[in-house]
Amino acid sequence: MSRPVPGQRLDYNAFTQITTRWNDNDVYGHMNNVVHYQLFDTAVNGHLIDQGALDFRAGETVFLVVETGCKYYGEISFPDIVTAGIRVVSLGTSSVRYEIGLFRNDATDASAEGFFVHVNVNKKSRRPTPIEQNVRSVLERLKAKA
Repeated sequence: MSRPVPGQRLDYNAFTQITTRWNDNDVYGHMNNVVHYQLFDTAVNGHLIDQGALDFRAGETVFLVVETGCKYYGEISFPDIVTAGIRVVSLGTSSVRYEIGLFRNDATDASAEGFFVHVNVNKKSRRPTPIEQNVRSVLERLKAKA
């Protein structure tokens, strides 16, 4: 099996900088794999909040994660600065698939690349609901470059 090639910063459309924390390191001296998923979630939801596309307190809908995955290429550890690149690769009626690249310090190659699928649901019923146009516009701007 050939080793996958990590993505580059230029492959992504929006960026969020996140500082690693002391407790992100595990006994092996690098960031534990669970933390990668926390960074994915923080980057995407932070971007949506910053763009006015998510109001998890007062909004009628929220996004729930229904699928995730990650490929690891290199280590990240405290006190690294991580830049999370975000892009949308699929946008449906009520769902969106994001890909996120985690870049260590000033690296151009991703240390890890993952994905997750959000489903837009009614906050009370937890049933899927169509993504509103203002949110869809934000997501369209994140679409992967052709």
